[in-house]
Amino acid sequence: MKLIKYLIVTLFVLGETKAEAADFFTLADQFFSKYVKNGNVAYADIQANQDKELAVLLEKIASFDLNGTNENTAKAFMINTYNILAIKGIIDKYPVKSPMKINNFFDKKGYMVAGEKMSLNQLEKERLYPRTKDPRLHFVLVCAARSCPKLASFAYVPEKLDQQIEKVTRQTLNDPEFIRVKGNRLEVSEIFSWYKKDFTNASKSILNYINQYLETRMDNKTKIGFYTYDWSLNDQ
Repeated sequence: MKLIKYLIVTLFVLGETKAEAADFFTLADQFFSKYVKNGNVAYADIQANQDKELAVLLEKIASFDLNGTNENTAKAFMINTYNILAIKGIIDKYPVKSPMKINNFFDKKGYMVAGEKMSLNQLEKERLYPRTKDPRLHFVLVCAARSCPKLASFAYVPEKLDQQIEKVTRQTLNDPEFIRVKGNRLEVSEIFSWYKKDFTNASKSILNYINQYLETRMDNKTKIGFYTYDWSLNDQ
């Protein structure tokens, strides 16, 4: 009898956890769909609406239970959370011209995530990337700047996660503003310099990594250069 009661309670708790997770992804999808267009964020509109939707999402992020969640759920949660918290960091100081104008924008340990206080950098570099070792994350985590990959106007969800990440990665690496072809030379984002090991661990070189996604592949002798990162705000 005790075993049966234990199983009933366990199933009930798991059901509640799944329902909470589903609610978070639904609300996140509505938020991104409403406030993101062509990769840019309507920060003024979020602020004008008194951050109501954002406040609800922050509560969900703070109380989210990662215990017992599968890898896709945890990964999707952390991707969406990073992007939401980056927006929150801007809203707190808006109007502002760049995330770099905000002290400790990436390192301030001011966000409650699944019951633990952390910074954006901790979420990305200590929680998410070590867990997945997926260099494509650099194209879906968006740091509120113009030179970042374009922010998606949808939430990443567990059941379609890999397809979503793959599609966004392919779109990003075929965006002529992100990967710039200059004759026999490629000018690429400084992201490829900052996180070089992530890309070369996944492929022989930065060029080889990019080439696997390009619609028109570049010659193996193509030279790589890095254009200056534009840190101005990705504001609508």
